[in-house]
Amino acid sequence: MTRDQAHRAVVPPDASQRARISVVSLARNRMAVAAAFAAQGLVFISLTTRLPDIKERWGFSELDVSATLLAVVLLAGAGSVLTEKLAHRIESAVLLRAGLVAIALGMPLMVGGSTIAVYYLGVLVYGVGLGVVDATTNMQAVALEHAYGRPILPSFHGAWTLGGLVGAALTLATAHLPLTAAATIGLVPVAAALLPYLSRDVHPGGPELVGGMEALPVPWRPIVLVGAAMVVFYMVDTASQTWGAVYLDEVFDAPSRWVALATLPYLMASLVTRLAGDRLVAAYGAVLVLRIGAVVACGGLALVTFAPSWPMAVLGFTVVGLGVSVVAPLSFSAAAAIAGRDAPGAVPDRRRVDAVIARFNQFNYAGGLLGAVLTGVVGQHHLRFGFCVPMVLVLALWPLARQFAAIHQGTRIDATASEGT
Repeated sequence: MTRDQAHRAVVPPDASQRARISVVSLARNRMAVAAAFAAQGLVFISLTTRLPDIKERWGFSELDVSATLLAVVLLAGAGSVLTEKLAHRIESAVLLRAGLVAIALGMPLMVGGSTIAVYYLGVLVYGVGLGVVDATTNMQAVALEHAYGRPILPSFHGAWTLGGLVGAALTLATAHLPLTAAATIGLVPVAAALLPYLSRDVHPGGPELVGGMEALPVPWRPIVLVGAAMVVFYMVDTASQTWGAVYLDEVFDAPSRWVALATLPYLMASLVTRLAGDRLVAAYGAVLVLRIGAVVACGGLALVTFAPSWPMAVLGFTVVGLGVSVVAPLSFSAAAAIAGRDAPGAVPDRRRVDAVIARFNQFNYAGGLLGAVLTGVVGQHHLRFGFCVPMVLVLALWPLARQFAAIHQGTRIDATASEGT
């Protein structure tokens, strides 16, 4: 060891060095959490864009597909509830890794199983894992947003969208291969689970923050109103992503290799809006951004519903993606801000916010039920009718948008609180 090395080993870093270390740690945390979002998006879109193939393989009807989607939604809800119960005792990084491994196992069983029993086992494993990943990725993202002191949730959800784009592109590129070839995609969430920088250390404070939801009352009324907006978003989002490929295939008899185009442009438009979301909200405010998005999305869904050809329907899905994609990340930001705003400028209780985020995540699945199941049920005789439901209900975002003003009341956490990641 040289003298200089010995000096660095003995002398502790000064404040500026600690700040630099904290910034690097936060950046690594952010990359790891973004990778988890991307892996989840890739697997989810890989499955939904292959629904026509799964439907054909097992001879499913629209009602059968709706039943499977209902099972996934309910199981994911159970996984999110389980996460809420475990979050007080187990670090969210550990739970996130477990969830990623679960979806890595469930996806190959769904696309590669040789019997219907294996397929439904895959639905079980994937559904529960999906709920765990949904809750824990947003827990970590909210904690990082507090650490950064500015809205960054849209970019995390943009990572999910980027992963979904890769999944849709893979479906297009491998349309000529057997369905079982998609099982290899399960390796992606495993790789994300092995990243070393997923950590609860991004949360402020330490063991002394033992207060949970029982210690301070949670203002559920404004949180529920924000949740209603997220229900509307996931209703639209799931209808577009889950039924889009089937819609092009059955209503327009589009070439089978192009049905994934219902999802690909939608995701590209969503990615553009989400990557710009931080700046848009900073410049114009969440309320105006959401209200304009609601009108745009309604117009896009009208184009989907009344489209005379499949290219026009694809254009409609693209417009929908431009309109609604920032609703989900801003919903989590608003819920976390409301849950942690008891004392302006104070550091939120991490367990309390985590518990709220895990429970708030249930609104995701309520929207999934409306979007995936109700679209199929209403459109069982003609799928055009199914898209009338989200076309009308998306306008509910206009009055609900006022609840998102809470985002501007969020607290800032000193970056030095994240040392040790």
